Amino acid sequence: MARTESNEFKIGTKAPDFTLINTVNNQNVSLQEAKGKKGTVIMFICNHCPFVIHVNSALVKLANDYQEKDINFIAISANDVEHYPQDAPELMKELAKKEHYPFPYLYDETQEVAKAYDAACTPDFYVFDADLKSVYHGQLDDARPGNEKPVTGKDIRKALDNLLANKNPLENQKPSVGCGIKWK
Repeated sequence: MARTESNEFKIGTKAPDFTLINTVNNQNVSLQEAKGKKGTVIMFICNHCPFVIHVNSALVKLANDYQEKDINFIAISANDVEHYPQDAPELMKELAKKEHYPFPYLYDETQEVAKAYDAACTPDFYVFDADLKSVYHGQLDDARPGNEKPVTGKDIRKALDNLLANKNPLENQKPSVGCGIKWK
């Protein structure tokens, strides 16, 4: 399993706008429509990555816990489906239903959105405030497949709690680690 770290995304950077197809219902979803009243979490994930599979249930729990606090979640897959057919839109829809994703699972076919965010890996997490300015870009927590650490989501939970409490962004933001995005 190759490990790729997320790239730097400066705190205070405005979220690049996008409109992508939601594979669950085949409707276009824009960032402006999907953003949360108090904050937004954008996650670059995919179907086949062991790092994402390892945290899928935690992502669902995290979203369920914070959506009631006006934090919305958006998942995006940008992998090249020609070479990684297990990440194709129809299989994204199946996975979203199987895992009970409480958030849209968008397909970035052109990979332009992933490039605009300088996304590097799956999973790659971004947290934005109500004005869509970055307050966190880093790991979910310290858990990785095979390292025996529990999947808690503690790093993003702390970032979200700080955001909701109007505290400054976390100073120590560890990069996410996962499979590299499969570029065309």
